[in-house]
Amino acid sequence: MKALPRCLLLVAWLLLGAGGPARAQDQPLVAALSQAQVEVTTGFSGAGLMVFGSTDQPIGPGGDEIIVLARGPTRPIVIRRKVAVAGVLWVNGPAARFAAVPGYYVITGTRPAWQLLPEPERQKNGLGLDALPLESTGARAPAFRRALLEQETASGLWVEDQTPVVIEGNRLFHVRLPLPATVPTGVYKVEVLLVRSRRIVARQPLTFRVDRVGTADRIASVARDQPLVYGVICVLGACLAGWLGSVLFRRS
Repeated sequence: MKALPRCLLLVAWLLLGAGGPARAQDQPLVAALSQAQVEVTTGFSGAGLMVFGSTDQPIGPGGDEIIVLARGPTRPIVIRRKVAVAGVLWVNGPAARFAAVPGYYVITGTRPAWQLLPEPERQKNGLGLDALPLESTGARAPAFRRALLEQETASGLWVEDQTPVVIEGNRLFHVRLPLPATVPTGVYKVEVLLVRSRRIVARQPLTFRVDRVGTADRIASVARDQPLVYGVICVLGACLAGWLGSVLFRRS
């Protein structure tokens, strides 16, 4: 497994031009992904996607810096506050509806983005969980945004500066994006940013897909297109499992 990043970095070196000065000046940043599609099966327990590339100037303190940002498909989320009634019963209280919440958000870099860019620039580009433009309707208290952040980070779908970008040979870099078992399907956008003198001087957009395949895809299709049939199958499956359990316990 340790040889994999070095192999990918060799590809990045070849893409950059393998020592051609004119080529390096034309492309200050070259980046790629280890794969364009991630397949989710019924036994999927998570995976990792490698982002790798090269720059035309040395990377590190006093030189260029790299930021990698990955976003998944958006979906609406409702955050509710539970309210106690008569001290014994909890019911749904005020709620905030967030219309376009990334189903996946990972940001990392050679250093944290807040150390590399002026604060207005970082906020403008949405670099960091605190810079996410999470617009909501309904309740407006900051506690709802904090609850959303806690929920998504706890799920492993939102990650900030967990694993820094690794530098190899001054100009090569790579980082592994974690994909947990609960990763949603759809098109993912990855952006590699080259930071020089506290300014973003180059961007490399990349994309990959997460798709269900095999049995997992068929189950998801039935649940989406025929929810009544899916519900009946689930109930029958639960009844069958309960019956088999009772038979086994009686025999024992």
